Amino acid sequence: MASSKAYLEYILDQLSSLEGVAYRPMMGEYLIYYRGRLVGGVYDDRFLVKPTGSARRLMPEAPLELPYEGGKPMLMADNTDSRELLCALVAAVAEELPEPKKGAPKKKKALPGGKPDASDEG
Repeated sequence: MASSKAYLEYILDQLSSLEGVAYRPMMGEYLIYYRGRLVGGVYDDRFLVKPTGSARRLMPEAPLELPYEGGKPMLMADNTDSRELLCALVAAVAEELPEPKKGAPKKKKALPGGKPDASDEG
């Protein structure tokens, strides 16, 4: 079952006091990023976050749920009515995650004969 856009908008509204929240649609669901770090997502109209130590401390009773069949277990934020808790949760999870990886530099195309393409020279 895909998540509704209305539920995504509700979660984004709850997180609106945080600068740097973004989302990306993915196969009917929505990945949630904070300052470039993937912190969780909206799956089947449930807000799930990565099970970091701080997430477990902020939501000690939160159940582990699978975002989709074969996915890694994530914590379900069941108190989505609390803006303060959700914002603290997302900020704390992001703080524990590594910096986003920078993309590898693009390789130069080779022309027939093995010479680099002159149009790629900068």
